Amino acid sequence: MTDYPVSENDIDLLNLLEALLFVAPGTVSASQLAAALEIPVQEVEQGLKQLGDLYQRRGLRLQWHHGRVQITTAPETAPLIERFLGLEATSRLSRAALETLAIIAYQQPVTRPEIDAIRGVNSDGVLKSLLSKGLIEEAGRAERPGRPILYNTTSDFLGHFGLGSLQELPPLTEHSTDGERDLLKT
Repeated sequence: MTDYPVSENDIDLLNLLEALLFVAPGTVSASQLAAALEIPVQEVEQGLKQLGDLYQRRGLRLQWHHGRVQITTAPETAPLIERFLGLEATSRLSRAALETLAIIAYQQPVTRPEIDAIRGVNSDGVLKSLLSKGLIEEAGRAERPGRPILYNTTSDFLGHFGLGSLQELPPLTEHSTDGERDLLKT
C-alpha cells in the first residue's frame, strides 16, 4: 500500500507505464521507459513504485531483475493460469538442480568451478539443463586464468519461484542445510 496520495497526473503516468510494460517483449530499464515518455528517470522510478504497490492488491506484479522490470502474473495465480491455458504442471527440478540454482542465486555471478567446489561434484550436466530451461544465463567470463564462464539467474528463475526480485530470496540462517552454510563461507 502506498503512504502517499495518488494524483490524477500520477494515474496518467501509471497508465502509460502499464501500457509500455504490457507491450514490452521482455524486461526494460527505467531509463528506457523515461526515454519513451520523455520524462526524468526519477519520475519513472516513482511511478513504477506506485504501480508495484497497486499491483500488490491485484493479479499482477512488477518483477525486477538486474535493474530491469516487467509485468508478470501474481505467483498465487499460477495453478489457475496453468489450468486455463492447458499447460502441464511446472516441471519439477531435481535436488541437484535446486542446489545449483541456490548457489547461483546467492553467489551470482559465479563460475562452474566455484559451484563444483561448494557442491563437491561436477555440475556440467546440471548447468546445461538449467541453461536449456532458461533459469540461468551466461553473464560473461571471469578475469582470471582460464577465463571461466560466469553464471547468473534469469527473470524466468524469478517467475518460476514466484519472486519479484532477488531481494525476496530468503536469508541464509543458522538452520540452513550444510550446503547453504557452505555458501556463507565462500
